[in-house]
Amino acid sequence: MLNSNHLSDPNKGRCNHHVIVFADMKCPLCVREMNHLKSHDDSNNLLIVDIHDQAFNDYPHINRDDALTILHGIDSSGRVITGLDVTYRAWQAVGKGYLIKPLRWPLVRVITDKLYMFFAQHRHSISSWLTGPSTCEHDCSRSKK
Repeated sequence: MLNSNHLSDPNKGRCNHHVIVFADMKCPLCVREMNHLKSHDDSNNLLIVDIHDQAFNDYPHINRDDALTILHGIDSSGRVITGLDVTYRAWQAVGKGYLIKPLRWPLVRVITDKLYMFFAQHRHSISSWLTGPSTCEHDCSRSKK
């Protein structure tokens, strides 16, 4: 389970991670995905920042409302990325990019990006259906499996 120690960079602004992911950690399904990602991050290539946490303020160029609408991240070159591009880069950073790569193929991308936007817009309802709670204030680890 992620805790606040995993969510903020102790170097405040200096990041040695390959990808920074700005996650809605009030979304139970999102928390599960971030925990799953971190469980594969043996080299600490991934930094997950809760957009509801104080650590998010260290990234003023990322708009919180935009990040609540669509997943945002920063790649290793410092470029802001969004949506499934963040998901792909994050899985790539933990050595599992091949699992997501087909979703970024040009013809498939058109469809998966639309599906992702639907998911992003309805993630709390989908979380409720799949995990129990639609949101969580403190500990999403108690949601049903």
